[in-house]
Amino acid sequence: MRTPVYRHFLPFVTITSAALFLTACGSGSGDAGRTDAAGVAATSDQVPTTDVVSAVKKDDAAAKLLPAGTRHLTVAVSVGGTPPGTTYLSDGRTLTGQDVDFTKAVAKTLGIELKVEQASFEAILPALDSGKYDFGASNFGVTDERRKTIDFVTYVNDGQGFATRRDSKLSKITDLRQLCGLNVATGAGTTFEATLEDNRHVCADAGKKPYQVQTYSEPSALWSSVQQGRSDVVMSTINGLRYAVAHQPGLRFLNEYHRLDVGFAFKKGTDLAPAFRAAVNKLIADGTYDRILKKWGTTGSAITESRVSPPELKD
Repeated sequence: MRTPVYRHFLPFVTITSAALFLTACGSGSGDAGRTDAAGVAATSDQVPTTDVVSAVKKDDAAAKLLPAGTRHLTVAVSVGGTPPGTTYLSDGRTLTGQDVDFTKAVAKTLGIELKVEQASFEAILPALDSGKYDFGASNFGVTDERRKTIDFVTYVNDGQGFATRRDSKLSKITDLRQLCGLNVATGAGTTFEATLEDNRHVCADAGKKPYQVQTYSEPSALWSSVQQGRSDVVMSTINGLRYAVAHQPGLRFLNEYHRLDVGFAFKKGTDLAPAFRAAVNKLIADGTYDRILKKWGTTGSAITESRVSPPELKD
């Protein structure tokens, strides 16, 4: 779906969708607005709407790092996730989420206009090299494999984790061999799918029945699979899992598995990276960064400095 060009000081995007997915809410576990032990906003039935971006001003030093003549860019976003990932407000048109706020804040810092296009998560990275999009903003984890073809500018630290149904006998997963014989749900084209596929051999090596990887492009289908028992466990972003567990009854967060830096994604060799890095660091310095994380309950994902394509974090 193509969208009009929106100036950086207007609402991020207004895309209509016939297949709007909103996370099931109301865990009944406390007062609205409470923050759980994991540091994630836990029980509000409303997606956060605090304005943490409109006060951001253009930073001339960062803007000067843009390639000459850069006035507008096209960003690809994957829509349909659960907060803090990209989703819609209740009007069914306005996008929101942690990545949305960071993208808007960087655009304002650099004084550029954004054309926003919606794409499936797995389609964004391959399309960057062709120039279809200038960058992607959908919680892309920085891995050594991805760094071969993609440049990143980091803005948070998130990573991989597991969740399951509350009645599951599964406990903390520290070794993928604990998944042997199980059905594992995850997002298509993600680092989670890659991790699971790359390690399929661990069950055979241990003489155990292999786990089955079930991939979904729509988070609603993923969570339905878990809730209805077609999948035994889900592997996804740490922050996304914690939010889902806090807002959907009958789910339980298991544990963090592997931390990853998360960044804006660009084609390899981009000349946009220095400006984006400077913009993120400006947001860190002026307090906007902390306000965005507090809005989404993800202060545990803070970084102290943005970097360009750092090596993958190793446990």
